Amino acid sequence: MAKWTRAGLALLGLALLMAGMAQAQTRPPAEVVRTLAPSGTLRAAINFGNPVLAQRDPMTGAPRGVSAELAAELGRRLGVPVEFVTYDSAGRVTDAGKQGAWDVAFLAIDPVRAAGILFTAPYVIIEGTYMVRADSPLRSIEEVDRQGHRISVGRGSAYDLYLTRALKNAEIIRAPSSPEAIDIFLRDRLDAAAGVKQPLVDYAKTRPEFRVIPGRFMVIEQAVGIPQGREAGIGFMRAFVEEMKSSGFIARALEASNQGDATVAPPAP
Repeated sequence: MAKWTRAGLALLGLALLMAGMAQAQTRPPAEVVRTLAPSGTLRAAINFGNPVLAQRDPMTGAPRGVSAELAAELGRRLGVPVEFVTYDSAGRVTDAGKQGAWDVAFLAIDPVRAAGILFTAPYVIIEGTYMVRADSPLRSIEEVDRQGHRISVGRGSAYDLYLTRALKNAEIIRAPSSPEAIDIFLRDRLDAAAGVKQPLVDYAKTRPEFRVIPGRFMVIEQAVGIPQGREAGIGFMRAFVEEMKSSGFIARALEASNQGDATVAPPAP
């Protein structure tokens, strides 16, 4: 059995004290925990309409991907269980937030949404672009916004909100969700389908009758949001997102969900 000298015991006590202090520093204040998870459970909204951020597990149907990974890590930091609240479109996530249905969500930053949501800086950058038929005369992003053109979008998506402000001539046809926007584009022979670049590219890869127009009409900044009125928690959330970016957590979660071509957002200014 080891014998401890008085000096050794003092050093051990100091090490334990410092470890305890470090643990206390990483644990958020009780006020932050109550603000972010007032029921004692963190209700995390997951949008399956954006496959870059969230996917269904093919065996269980449970959420996976970078949004789910972030929610799980946030719950661990707060010391509370996580409940996933799933939706098929960003618009429905936003609408549900007005009813108090979730505590944290993973959405693109937009001034319309900011009326009811406090956002962190972005953690992932993706692009919005158009898909057209292979024989379409449209060759550039700028050509889409012309009189008589009809464009399908997922209602309430980041690109719907943006195009509503940006397009001056083309008509926007809104579908209940992003996948349904492609269905409407096909069924009604619209001129273009707007959406997140990665899933549109994946769709066109296996269907030579379609192509994605080069370039982008917007940069979509995906961030973490909490309801307005919970300002006591936004400082912690912003620091959490910056740590998740700098530590490589975001990049690893994207790679693990086969979304490695998405870009981790740069550090916040």
